[in-house]
Amino acid sequence: MATTSDPTRIALVCFPGVRAFDVSVITEVWGVDRTDRGVPPFDLRRTAAGPTPVALRGGLSLTPDRTLAWLARADLIVVPGLDDHVTPAPAPVLGALRRAHARATPIAALCGGAFTLAQAGLLDGRQAVTHWNLTDLLSTRHPKVKVTQDALFLHDDNIWTSAGTAAGIDLCLHLVRTTHGAEAAATIARSMVTAPFRTGTQAQFIEHPTPRADRDADTLAAVRAHALAHLAEPHTVAGLAARAGMSPRSFARHFQATTGTTPLRWLITQRIAAAQKLLERTDLPLPEVARRTGFGSEVTMRQHFATHLATSPRDYRLAFHQDPARARG
Repeated sequence: MATTSDPTRIALVCFPGVRAFDVSVITEVWGVDRTDRGVPPFDLRRTAAGPTPVALRGGLSLTPDRTLAWLARADLIVVPGLDDHVTPAPAPVLGALRRAHARATPIAALCGGAFTLAQAGLLDGRQAVTHWNLTDLLSTRHPKVKVTQDALFLHDDNIWTSAGTAAGIDLCLHLVRTTHGAEAAATIARSMVTAPFRTGTQAQFIEHPTPRADRDADTLAAVRAHALAHLAEPHTVAGLAARAGMSPRSFARHFQATTGTTPLRWLITQRIAAAQKLLERTDLPLPEVARRTGFGSEVTMRQHFATHLATSPRDYRLAFHQDPARARG
């Protein structure tokens, strides 16, 4: 693994048939130097079985700058989605991914890249997600995989998979967030003009808009804005529903249809995101961070951090505070 002063090493796995869009997403997240804006340095390498340019759809090609042997040095391996989900991936790619997983190197697959990991046997007995239109195909061709439909991205045993297109961006930003903090991920998201935080548990598919649904969405957007502006206050579904002029049941139904998640789950993720920013940017005591973000107590905040981030607020601050010496002090 890289030290704190070394760039994080990212291996993009290339072979004929990978999607140009996913290659572009990976390159935009980890291949652009944003150190002047406080983002840590990354060392992104395009790896393939050999030095020959890799053909992509639409007359494009990608020239590797490292062989698959470089995966042994990587801190993270990212596999793009595929144009054809039936054609087997090259044997050297599958072997390299198996060896990397055996070394406990984190591996992430975007969209149909889950098929590549499944071909390598890395998803056998594990939960995985892919584009909602490919879930049946993945289940049929790889019955040992526990395919999940209602998620944007999933993590199981050091392996990440994501749903289609935009969810791949969500996963890449989430991986930056968990490794380098919310501020670094938000800076990258701003430069990409994309949403900085969507939880992986959101549904892939939200209902098609109708004139009534559009009006409801506007109302719910105002309610969400109010909740964010008053995050320190206690909020209940009943209270938020009253502000929207709806019954709690109707509010919960419309909220899920509009956002892909429940009101309380959305509120928790927003409170966690706000707490992350305060822990990174300020020296506020943990009880004050908990109060300002609506958790009420440090104990409650610690429980949610453990559940959603697999860490504690104190350890998170030590890892990501903008002045590490002061965070330790």
